[in-house]
Amino acid sequence: MRKRFFIVLFAVTISSLAFSQAGTGVYQFLDLPVSSRLAALGSINVSLHDNDINFAFQNPALLTSETNNTIGLNMANYLADIKFGSAVYGKNFGTKNYFALGIQYIDYGLFKQTTETNEIIGTFTAKDMALYLMYGRPITNKITIGATLKPIYSVYETYTSYGVAMDAGVSYNDSANLFSAGLVLKNMGTQLKGYYSEDGAQHLEPLPFDIQLGISKKFLHAPLRFSVTLDNIQQWDLSYQSTNQPTDNLTGTSTIKKIGFVDMAFRHVILAAEFVPSKNFYLTVAYNDRRQQEMAMSGFKSGAGFSFGGGIKLYKFHVGFGMTQFQVGNYAYQFSISTALKDFRL
Repeated sequence: MRKRFFIVLFAVTISSLAFSQAGTGVYQFLDLPVSSRLAALGSINVSLHDNDINFAFQNPALLTSETNNTIGLNMANYLADIKFGSAVYGKNFGTKNYFALGIQYIDYGLFKQTTETNEIIGTFTAKDMALYLMYGRPITNKITIGATLKPIYSVYETYTSYGVAMDAGVSYNDSANLFSAGLVLKNMGTQLKGYYSEDGAQHLEPLPFDIQLGISKKFLHAPLRFSVTLDNIQQWDLSYQSTNQPTDNLTGTSTIKKIGFVDMAFRHVILAAEFVPSKNFYLTVAYNDRRQQEMAMSGFKSGAGFSFGGGIKLYKFHVGFGMTQFQVGNYAYQFSISTALKDFRL
């Protein structure tokens, strides 16, 4: 009876969270890729079991015995001096308690503060950041569960906000058949303090809750691995009203383009392929259909939706590079470096 109660409570909680996230939400920086490899994989991958400490940001259940005493540093150079990145350190206690501490941030740069007459009176900054407290634990020789607690802080000039979120994930890894899968419930939580008050109360917005499911499969006799990731499982309709839609000359209203079933289905899918001839080298290409569809512009050819990257081990460091488009015609370049501290022991 108690078990049935918790199952019903869990289902009701998830349903309410999914409904509340129908809008855009706040703290959207949480959806940015935290490493060059994840950027190259289409920004999301919750299934790839490769002992990469950075994947714990996506799914805490991907922490392993090999992520112990491993450091990952990641930085992306975006448009107009905007920079975002992350840092993470893994530490295990015993044989079944995998921990990691990480931080994700985005710095929008320095802005001029002006009066209504355009007189410069100073400068200000805008930043978002989140702290990641991650834990993973194997429950069988193939299944690992994990959870992440994320305190979040945001400041735009004098406007500040903070909140808290949690991720819960599970990972399945069948090393004999070179197959792995993962499921994650991301950004369950709330905004504790809004950027401003409204009618004497805090104006609070929902977090970008997301349910993600993925599988990865490597060929036994070929250096190829494929991943399929489903994003926003909790929300079928991902359409929105675009200002680029044609306007009726008589009524002045925008014409909303309806999205068909097959098109909408593919907007939930991210496809990725990796060339992995060894553990010390990889090349990656991925396709994110939702990104391509939302960034498509009439009469303008764009590589939006496609992402690329690669990585190599140099001495005792894993170095990675990824490139993807978050704006039509402009690529964001991401760099990563990670190392295991145990490799430096004499």
